[in-house]
Amino acid sequence: MGGGARELAGYLAGLTGWVSALAAAVLPQWRQSSYAGDAIITAVGLHEGLWMSCAAQSTGQVQCRLHDSLLSLDVHIQTSRALMVISLLLGFFGIIVSVVGMKCTKVGEEDPVTKSRIAVAGGVLFVLSGLCTLAAVSLYATQVTYEFFRESTIPINARYEFGSALFVGWGAASLSMLGGSLLCCSCPAKERRGQQYHRQSQPSTAREYV
Repeated sequence: MGGGARELAGYLAGLTGWVSALAAAVLPQWRQSSYAGDAIITAVGLHEGLWMSCAAQSTGQVQCRLHDSLLSLDVHIQTSRALMVISLLLGFFGIIVSVVGMKCTKVGEEDPVTKSRIAVAGGVLFVLSGLCTLAAVSLYATQVTYEFFRESTIPINARYEFGSALFVGWGAASLSMLGGSLLCCSCPAKERRGQQYHRQSQPSTAREYV
């Protein structure tokens, strides 16, 4: 795969990962009611996310309510919120920076070395964005797992388990890190080889003049 094609593939993967991370952050299905056990004790399915909680009745009616207070939320929700916001900001800047540094764009094409460095910077932003998304989703999933398996008087079919937004978040993190890695590996190899050749050629030239 050529450098330009690798950059384009990395950019598309990073862009898809950012859009998926945005969808995961907005979705209220970070955890949902568990239907494990012998009997279902309620006809209402509960879903909770970073920003709201929803109740879906068996008739198909869904009612959602935003979290009223920020400070009253659990620590893992506040932390996941912050990480997702940071991830979306890093990914947004990664999208802009990568467009400037890609070979297929005309911006700054008179200086290919600087342009390749800008592309690598965009790739680094995508990787950091993916890591933040991964940390947010994994932290939330760890808390859901702990609450599900800990000893409690709550019946198992009244507890919570993983929601669909967690899997969307894991996929978004994978795509963002893959796209960022492809952007980071697109051009600098040739640049490094040129720098190594330049450094190796300098001593021999100096000896000739001596």
